[in-house]
Amino acid sequence: MAHVQFADLQSRPTEFLDLTSLTLDEFQQLVPPFEAAFQAHMATWRLDGKPRTARRFSVYQNCPLPTPEDRLLFLLAYVKTYSLQVVQGRLFGMGQSKANQWIHVLLPVLLTALRTLDAAPARSLRVLAQRLGVTEADAAAVVTPLAEALAPVVASPTVEQASPLVPMTGRNGGLSAPKTLLNSKKVIVARKGITPSKMSYSSMPPSLSSSLAIPMQGVCTISVSPRRRRIPCPRGAGSCRIWASWR
Repeated sequence: MAHVQFADLQSRPTEFLDLTSLTLDEFQQLVPPFEAAFQAHMATWRLDGKPRTARRFSVYQNCPLPTPEDRLLFLLAYVKTYSLQVVQGRLFGMGQSKANQWIHVLLPVLLTALRTLDAAPARSLRVLAQRLGVTEADAAAVVTPLAEALAPVVASPTVEQASPLVPMTGRNGGLSAPKTLLNSKKVIVARKGITPSKMSYSSMPPSLSSSLAIPMQGVCTISVSPRRRRIPCPRGAGSCRIWASWR
């Protein structure tokens, strides 16, 4: 699977600048302290964050970041775009779990390299004044206008303005749908007027359905025998009688 490499991007300076916010010359100045800080870190810790107790770190054969330039490009692209780890790993030919390990290893390495070059971000006004070689008052005069310029302008709401949601969030009135009164006289009369022949077995009351429960097998096996009548013999009423089946 093709992925991003420094060897492919160094011939495209504009795309390299968009991806890292550094020019090629600035990038090359950052590589030596970055690699030195990386080797010092890996001499004590493993890639998974556990202390190193056995052999020293060495680049394995299928390492997705084999060179110092690739490792620095990987982290600068992550800091610039701040993409998802699964996307970052996909760009550089690794899975999300490996991308997570490399990011957690290389972030403190980059901070150490920036401190070596005295280019780490200043976290206090005193450090900024020392770096610029001015007093704290002069540094504050530089920082305060920048903070005011970057502050978002929020219009304060006036009293006369009314929120458009106020008429929409009033209390709901009673429902206009008619309600069925189960205890009304009409409903009670309609219940009593239902004939059993038109009722299904499932709609009968439990007491009635239990009294009418008849096994289906017994109902199916009952047969009605044909009725027979007696026919008088033509020889006389008191003579023999012939039984004939009535059909």
